[in-house]
Amino acid sequence: MTDEEQPQPGAAVWFDLTVPDAAQVRDFYASVVGWEPEPLDMGGYSDFIMKSPAGAGVAGVCHARGDNADLPAQWLTYVVVPSLEASLERCRAGGGEVVTEIKGLGGTQRYAVIRDPAGAYMALMQIGGDTPTES
Repeated sequence: MTDEEQPQPGAAVWFDLTVPDAAQVRDFYASVVGWEPEPLDMGGYSDFIMKSPAGAGVAGVCHARGDNADLPAQWLTYVVVPSLEASLERCRAGGGEVVTEIKGLGGTQRYAVIRDPAGAYMALMQIGGDTPTES
């Protein structure tokens, strides 16, 4: 992917829904929206990539387990930022909370979930650039 093809800072690039029964909600959205579910092995259970009728992955429906156990049942939007660490620092300084540690998504994609001062959740994602390792 060239730099011109990569999502720019501020772009919403993915949406996840975390719920206790992902299979039930997967079927709901498959029926209501027309998405096609594709299982994603999570090591002992499957979450689901929801695909458009054309086959493009557009969202995830996830079980409230593992790293997602503490997330509320709401759609979580992933937004690209140029520097994840700088954005997390500004989140804390602005009265928000960093809910998860920084996590990798393969390659050079990293993200963390935040909660704003009003209590709403969002995931901040850095794509490419410097990717320091966590200690």
